[in-house]
Amino acid sequence: MTAFEANFDGLVGPTHNYAGLSFGNVASTGNQAAVSNPKLAALQGLKKMKALHDMGLVQGVFAPQERPDTHTLRQLGFTGSDAQVLERANKSSPKLLAACCSASSMWTANAATVSPSANTADSKVHFTPANLSSKFHRAIEHETTGRILQAMFPDSQHFAHHKALPGVSHFGDEGAANHTRFCSEPGKQGVEFFVYGRKAFSAGVEPQKYPARQTLEASQAIARNHQLDNGHVVYAQQNPAVIDQGVFHNDVIAVGSRDVLFCHEQAYLDQQQVYADLKAASGWRNFQIVEVPSNRVSVSEAVKSYLFNSQLITLPDGSLTIIVPAECQDNENVWSYLQELVTGDSPINAVKAFDLRQSMNNGGGPACLRLRVEMNDKELKAANQSCILDDGLYTTLCNWVERHYRDQLHTDDLIDPQLLEESRRALDELTGILGLGAVYPFQRV
Repeated sequence: MTAFEANFDGLVGPTHNYAGLSFGNVASTGNQAAVSNPKLAALQGLKKMKALHDMGLVQGVFAPQERPDTHTLRQLGFTGSDAQVLERANKSSPKLLAACCSASSMWTANAATVSPSANTADSKVHFTPANLSSKFHRAIEHETTGRILQAMFPDSQHFAHHKALPGVSHFGDEGAANHTRFCSEPGKQGVEFFVYGRKAFSAGVEPQKYPARQTLEASQAIARNHQLDNGHVVYAQQNPAVIDQGVFHNDVIAVGSRDVLFCHEQAYLDQQQVYADLKAASGWRNFQIVEVPSNRVSVSEAVKSYLFNSQLITLPDGSLTIIVPAECQDNENVWSYLQELVTGDSPINAVKAFDLRQSMNNGGGPACLRLRVEMNDKELKAANQSCILDDGLYTTLCNWVERHYRDQLHTDDLIDPQLLEESRRALDELTGILGLGAVYPFQRV
């Protein structure tokens, strides 16, 4: 049976803005209060989706969430009409209002952790929405994320859906941004690689400047719920020193696909032992590690260019391509390294750069925008076909964005009740386009 890795990219929501909400994410805080362009952001993301589809990959679309989130604001005690709720929240706490307006669900690498049927004891694809408990603006996402996932992958014969882990710091879970699946080829038993920043119930080293968002205990709980074989699971701790330099997730310092790990030499604690554990768990001889030395690309250059927040994709002809943000071209060291990489004897054969600057200005590159779901033929057929990109859906979604999105948004605009109405109209139409049903708890009918 044929199996493959599908990418489900998040559609940028209508309230895409730069409120600087993510402490520890250098790009997010550095661009605080800048004027955003939600329309351009959504179209940039769609262009990347279409390009991967045109390369012969299975490409899906993940819907954004309704923002402003008046439902949460009402839970926090703001009353009255929607306009009054927004006004009162802004008067009381503009930062709270901004958090409830964030379009951060666009970064679907944080949506969930996904284990393919080849790795699970019940031979189903397992999904666990990330609780994202370290950031309030993201912690309010997981219930709706779970409903969207169930609408996208509805067949219980093939898919198993779990609730998010308890939303406390002990079980802080950031989803696939800290998880990678390695295999000799899709459909074969492989290794699930979980990266954590700290241990919650035992002593250990931790970053000092920025918080570690993923705990070992969260990763272990997901592995249990997904019915994974312990012999095919590897846990590794992220280097606290790189977290303190702005590497808030593993996917800012490493990326993996199939039998290749591409990472910086400072990515992990006891890095050589991590490599040995991965090779021992893999069971196949050709597991390959491409380690980038600090004297070629520093950690600060990696963070600024988002070299590692990239996608490693295997094309139909078997060649491996790395998808990077255009910022990599702007950094002479990074770009020259990439050119040497793809022309040398590494397993990576080509590099393609994409303009995702609207997302990058908030700290999210190509890897942040996609959730990988490995499926076989039967599982793909059981998935919601309305969420699978083709030429027609691409055109429909571009037209949808052109009709509903603003081309300029400042954080001061978040109080505008018309923005909420525009967002609701857009999402009402989108649920029909993607065949999702009533996944939004406060959707108008």
